[in-house]
Amino acid sequence: MSFEKRKVKHFISEPISIQFDTPPLHAKSPPCPNGFTWREQEFKVVRCLAEWHDFNRRGRMARNMQPQHAASATRQGSWGVGRFYFDVVTENHSIYRLYYDRAPKDAADRYGHWVLLAELSQSEG
Repeated sequence: MSFEKRKVKHFISEPISIQFDTPPLHAKSPPCPNGFTWREQEFKVVRCLAEWHDFNRRGRMARNMQPQHAASATRQGSWGVGRFYFDVVTENHSIYRLYYDRAPKDAADRYGHWVLLAELSQSEG
């Protein structure tokens, strides 16, 4: 199923903490999490409907590379740039879109962060 077919039911865009049954080998290239905590409530992921990544550089990061290097970075990613998106079904049959943003917040937080982007509609279209 394509991620583009589901409509946003509620836009959220809030930080979440995630859980993995087995920690990912590479923290900056994570698989779909097994669960997440949002507003102190835990959600168990029962199925991943879609996943994709976006390595486009934004803002000043888009202007700090030569074009030939930027094209390669868009395909393969580069340090601190990119997002990994997941559309997931939770135990309560809700569908959410979440993402991992590889950009560090500051020097003390070099691992990026997870965001619950939206609750999606149950049906396509």
